[in-house]
Amino acid sequence: MIRGIVFDFDGTLIDTESAWYTAFCDLYQQHRVELPLSLYAQCIGTSNDAFDPVAHLIASAEIPITKSEIEQFIQRRHNELMREKSLRPGVKKTIETARTLGLCIGLATSSHRAWLDPFLERLGIADAFDCIRTADDVKRVKPDPALYELTLACLGLKPDEAVAIEDSPNGALAAVRAGMHVLCIPNAVTCELPFPENCSHVSSLDEIDWPTWLQERNV
Repeated sequence: MIRGIVFDFDGTLIDTESAWYTAFCDLYQQHRVELPLSLYAQCIGTSNDAFDPVAHLIASAEIPITKSEIEQFIQRRHNELMREKSLRPGVKKTIETARTLGLCIGLATSSHRAWLDPFLERLGIADAFDCIRTADDVKRVKPDPALYELTLACLGLKPDEAVAIEDSPNGALAAVRAGMHVLCIPNAVTCELPFPENCSHVSSLDEIDWPTWLQERNV
């Protein structure tokens, strides 16, 4: 029986991922370097170990550019793009419904706590979670299952007693490896990427009737 929900953060609760990709594309275009989604996707929902867009631009740009210059541009552009962003559709309703149904609510993110907390405060959901685990708590982030395993242990749940809500293939793979139910809500960038098998898919959490969805999986 499902007794808890564990949210991803970036791209799932608020679409930071599309803003990052847009910011990098803007800078890459200025330097006449292409950044195909298939390449950039390697770092969505995980660390930059598989693909580092900063290092790639430094190596590919004809006109020299420093790491500091790239980071300053990307952060400034990302801030501009995020200024009007709010919770993705259905997130607030899902949190409220989960509380009404007596479900535990967790958050597992490959981002660091210093990045996460200001967003949670601004979005008014800082107190919405029974447990939060971030990149600060593990040696390896998603697609490694460690973040989900720690969150499940914190919530006192077995893997098959929780559903992970994810927006990226790397995040979904982490949840699958942890043995959880997985609900994928791709964003404007990740909707074009291949997800692991055995994941449920919806375009928005607004589409979910949670009592019915849970009942179907608790049979």
